[in-house]
Amino acid sequence: MYQSAPGEVSSDSVSYAIGKSGYLHLDCAKFYKNEADVGKGIEKSGIPREKIFVTTKLFTTKYGKEGATKRIEESLELMKFSFIDQYLLHAPHGGKVLECYDVLLNYQKKGIIKSVGVSNFGVKHLEALKNSGRPLPQVNQIELHPWCTNEDIVKWCRDHNVAVVGYSPLAQGKYLNDPFLIQLSKKYSKSPAQILIRWSLQKGFVTIPKSVKPERILENSKVFDFSLTAEEVAKFDEYGRAKKGNVCWDPTVYDIVAEFGPTK
Repeated sequence: MYQSAPGEVSSDSVSYAIGKSGYLHLDCAKFYKNEADVGKGIEKSGIPREKIFVTTKLFTTKYGKEGATKRIEESLELMKFSFIDQYLLHAPHGGKVLECYDVLLNYQKKGIIKSVGVSNFGVKHLEALKNSGRPLPQVNQIELHPWCTNEDIVKWCRDHNVAVVGYSPLAQGKYLNDPFLIQLSKKYSKSPAQILIRWSLQKGFVTIPKSVKPERILENSKVFDFSLTAEEVAKFDEYGRAKKGNVCWDPTVYDIVAEFGPTK
């Protein structure tokens, strides 16, 4: 579950999600200002920390090694964790991507970060990382829904055994009244949001829908009692491509020289 609203509402929603709805993966970030709330929510839930997988992120690489080190320590302090399951570079920007990536790798060697990944990396950024000789990220988190399939990035990741995590699987609600989506919703007696999450799961993506409302959190988890047909998934792919449009920022197109920085 992706979390963005800071404060008590956020910590309560985390507690409800893992304590009452069975969620085991929480996605947060410095940029969302909710790391402390995630830590509080886990504590409130009564579920052992070790059973929850938490992802957080370094927003910019602008401040290099010193900034990345400070940020990781802040994350640990805010969440009151002794380790972080997964740490990502939030985007290929700031001009010191490899320098900060090395910091994450060093924390991984210490066992403080369990999994190192990236977010919003396009093929050219992934290639630059690969060509630097460093270990590939374990995940790449990108915007994914039928109207933003990022097929070139997905293919690269799968060809290189990099797990694909899809954020904004509901396209921020922009397409919930789409006729084709409504048609599937009626057929399966499921909400449009549930259909979109199911599509994402059947595409093999790790899916992180966002909500702080208990009823939506519960609804988003009720997607394992039905399946779209292979034909419906393929048709949805084709249908979405025809109406292509991302709903979030798109750092996957950022320039290597201006934003990624040195490639060795």
